[in-house]
Amino acid sequence: MFFEQDEPVFTALADPTRRQLLFTLAERSPKTATQLAQEFPITRQGIIKHLNLLAQAGLVQVQPRGREKRYVFRPEPLDSVSEWIEAIGAKWDERLQRLKELVENDEL
Repeated sequence: MFFEQDEPVFTALADPTRRQLLFTLAERSPKTATQLAQEFPITRQGIIKHLNLLAQAGLVQVQPRGREKRYVFRPEPLDSVSEWIEAIGAKWDERLQRLKELVENDEL
């Protein structure tokens, strides 16, 4: 269920600042790096580094507009990640159900 092409998405989501940037763009995009830097306690250059990593993972799309770049949230790469998380959750549900049955039947 977890594929190598998902690795950049997991890497991008591993950082709390990138998760917050993604959340912000999901709510209100497109936005420029300058606009985002006004909302975060890091420099514009720091924002751009995070946005570049998000773009490499396919989570944001860069739209050049004259001299500036606008960033737009792209949810599609989250689909396979979501499937993987759901599959892991289902495995844990199965294990917990089995444990419950063992406890209820005094098999432990």
